[in-house]
Amino acid sequence: MSNTMDDITLLRQAQRHHLVIGEEIDLEIGPSDDDHTFTNKTMVGILPQDPTSPEEQEDHKQVLLVSEAPNDEQITSSKISQAKRKRKVVKKWREEWAETYKWAYVDVNEGTTRIFCSVCKEYGRKHRRNPYGNEGSRNMQMSALEEHNNSLLHKEALRLQSASKENNLPDVERPIYVKALMSKTAASVVQSVIKRDPHELEFVQSVQEVVQSLEPVLLKNPQYVHILERLIEPERVIIFRVPWVDDKGETHVNRGFRVQFNQALGPCRGGLRFHPSMTLSVTKFLAFEQTLKNALSPYKLGGAAGGSDFDPKGKTENELMHFCQSFMDELYRYLGPDQDLPAEEMGVGPREMGYLFGQYRRLAGHFQGSFTGPKIFWSGSSLRTEATGYGLVFFSRLVLAGMNKEIKDLRCVVSGAGKIALHVVEKLIVYGAVPITISDSMGYLLDEDGFDYVKLSLIRDIKVQQRSLRDYLKLYPRAKYVEAAKPWNENYDMAFPCASQNEIDQSDAVALVNSGCRLLIEGSNMPCTPQALDILKKAKILIAPGKAASAGGVAVGEFEQNQEYSLLHWSAEEFESKLQETMKQTYERSMKAANDNGFLKDNPEALIHGGNIYAFLNLAQAMSDQGCV
Repeated sequence: MSNTMDDITLLRQAQRHHLVIGEEIDLEIGPSDDDHTFTNKTMVGILPQDPTSPEEQEDHKQVLLVSEAPNDEQITSSKISQAKRKRKVVKKWREEWAETYKWAYVDVNEGTTRIFCSVCKEYGRKHRRNPYGNEGSRNMQMSALEEHNNSLLHKEALRLQSASKENNLPDVERPIYVKALMSKTAASVVQSVIKRDPHELEFVQSVQEVVQSLEPVLLKNPQYVHILERLIEPERVIIFRVPWVDDKGETHVNRGFRVQFNQALGPCRGGLRFHPSMTLSVTKFLAFEQTLKNALSPYKLGGAAGGSDFDPKGKTENELMHFCQSFMDELYRYLGPDQDLPAEEMGVGPREMGYLFGQYRRLAGHFQGSFTGPKIFWSGSSLRTEATGYGLVFFSRLVLAGMNKEIKDLRCVVSGAGKIALHVVEKLIVYGAVPITISDSMGYLLDEDGFDYVKLSLIRDIKVQQRSLRDYLKLYPRAKYVEAAKPWNENYDMAFPCASQNEIDQSDAVALVNSGCRLLIEGSNMPCTPQALDILKKAKILIAPGKAASAGGVAVGEFEQNQEYSLLHWSAEEFESKLQETMKQTYERSMKAANDNGFLKDNPEALIHGGNIYAFLNLAQAMSDQGCV
């Protein structure tokens, strides 16, 4: 407790003063890089801003604060240790570098904890490339610090993060991971997005992935650069407050979002997500992904996304209805069959969509079934909920066929336990695959024997009753529930991440490679971090991107419109047949665009690049025809 209070006190003092770190560092050290007598004696000083004399300045250059007071033996041991070092170079640290967490951060690289520069995103000796012109000493500082596994920088960064959490302060914001691009033009597009929206990490990440795919296209057709610059800026961003009253009579306020990203191909279509993590960055990233997903499909649709940071978990029916009605009070004026068609997403199911549609009908003064939902008697296809999950499995069969493999008997890991994940499990069972996991925010459920229809029915009952997946073990004790973990460490052949964005990080990617997995089908939007994608690419794991693999939701939206206007009602068999045809067209378009631009079939990112290229070219043609709008 005392150490914790000391850390918090030190943090508060650091915020009121200039935090200055020891002036001397070792650029070369002796045989023992892990010299704990050195790292444990590392000291941090807090200096007044205006020392009154040179003598005082010299005194303050020495270390002023030690975690534990050293005794004589420790001092002697420290002197012996210092004597063994090869060479010492004294460098003065600039005052603006003192708050280390602003220009450096700790991350894992290939299983090893590293200290990265927040400017060039490199570590260790790589910093001696001197990207700062004549200011190379800063790079040498980072290089020297990296050579100490438990360096002052490492310890200080962890200490500040720990003290911030204990003091309920916000975590230090991690810098944007920027991949190196071959084309200066492509790099300038990414840099312009970072400059304009430096805090929108998810949006920048999604743009960067697309721009990387478009490099060969931009080299062949430089005129597309200006279209790309317009494309990555949304047409319309709507942010509004959502006040609502709970059952106790207490007033709450949430923030609502709707980003209508691009309507060049047709009216916008995109989901509504109710989740505490919703921000403008997440909304823009989802809308951008939806725009490309719709452009890749055979249908003429624009892209949008929206939602709120409202958490539907634990809310009563009455509270959900009041929130949905308040949300629609503001949003309804931007919706319509020829403008924007909302759909279900995370946290928005049949119940929420019903409340939203009811309020929209009341405010708009007419009944039109442009809302996508499973209630066929008022709007939507009877297989709306199943479409995305089924489409993922249909797409995986197409990819496996290209690899001369079949899905039968393949062990499959599925993350998430929402409507997409459960319908993936259902269709995997139909085709003879062996789904062995599902997951939630607390951990994952593993059944080595695989799920069947009876087990899946039990899981659905558990989810409907909002119980823990651990209750599954009461009837199937051979299964196990692993808390605070993800399912990527198990042994399997195919992965279906269906939870949320960036759910697979570096360590998860390493686990996925070690598991024996050869194919990853993205059910969620952008489930892999850029670092994870790099690892999967090196391991030659084939990736089916969500833009293509989850196009089933786009297809069903178009089917619904056809039903509405032509009064056709397809059977489940007809619906699945049309859905499979849509997934086949999407797969073939992606592969052709990849091959035409130099990405061969055996390239693990061929489908990613091909999907991005086809979608962009489709949008670029429409935007070019319509002029500078």
